[in-house]
Amino acid sequence: MLEAVGLSASETDVYRALVAAVAASADEVSTTTGLDAGTAGRLLVALEHKGLAHGVEGVPGRFAANPPDLALRPRIERHADDLDKARAAVSELMEAYRRNAWIRDASDVVELITGAGGLRQRLQQVQDSAREELLWFCRAQYVAVPSGTNRAEFDALARGVGYRVLYEQAFFDDSGSVDNVVRAVRAGEAARAVPALPLRMAVADRCVAICPLAPAGPAGDPREVTAAVVRGSSLVEALVALFERYWEIGAPLRVTAEGQIGGPDLEADADALTADDQHLLSLMVAGITDESIAGQLGISRRTVQRRIQHMMHIAGVATRMQLGWQAARRNWI
Repeated sequence: MLEAVGLSASETDVYRALVAAVAASADEVSTTTGLDAGTAGRLLVALEHKGLAHGVEGVPGRFAANPPDLALRPRIERHADDLDKARAAVSELMEAYRRNAWIRDASDVVELITGAGGLRQRLQQVQDSAREELLWFCRAQYVAVPSGTNRAEFDALARGVGYRVLYEQAFFDDSGSVDNVVRAVRAGEAARAVPALPLRMAVADRCVAICPLAPAGPAGDPREVTAAVVRGSSLVEALVALFERYWEIGAPLRVTAEGQIGGPDLEADADALTADDQHLLSLMVAGITDESIAGQLGISRRTVQRRIQHMMHIAGVATRMQLGWQAARRNWI
């Protein structure tokens, strides 16, 4: 564990033994660690040179541990400084790489990957290197990564990377897909559903996008799978904007206490609303203000807003725009 601050595994074992004993000789350390006495003695001297131990005054061959916070914290801070400098250097090199790539050949911005294996590997790499957020378009019929096999997502979620995933409705026709989405949502994924998606896509930190180009699903030849990897460019910005547009109209997917997909009921119909609710909804979709709706229905503005919130809850949406889209889709108006 202390290898990161310059100690070998054997030095770490000896230092732990010394901390536990407060003070010890090479023979005592040998008994505790299983090392021979000669090796234990050399390691105690090495720890003394590194500032983690000191000889007990007046007792030759006996060593005491220096306090871990005083002995190790400076080393940790030095290593942290080195890591910060390394990160800054990597960022600087990446910026230089991008500038030079544009100068050499703008086509370097787009990389083509052939084969399902290569695509799986690149998706793994992109997720492992993500620091903030992954955006996904999940269509029905996988190309390279079957539903439920993307372990990199759970690793990324565990380290704090956000996932926003849009599923097209046909995705849930695949066997086991609902259970896989439930596991992902419970792990922290934010999921929404739309009727259909125009392409498959993954975008990492809004700077790298991967778009499988094959329209077919797993029935096709995996050797013929081709994907484009697009790096920082206006094309990536356009793909992010496309995602946000679909995300805005998507219906949130939530997991019920029973472990089922809740939120929007894809089979719901107008029976969930009263005739007065439908009338109010038609006025809202027509763009009439809350004040005018309240005047026409003879109710307060607050009641209008409360009933709209109730309908948003029934539809499982977060905005009025999404409510209008769901209302049209479910034939509520």
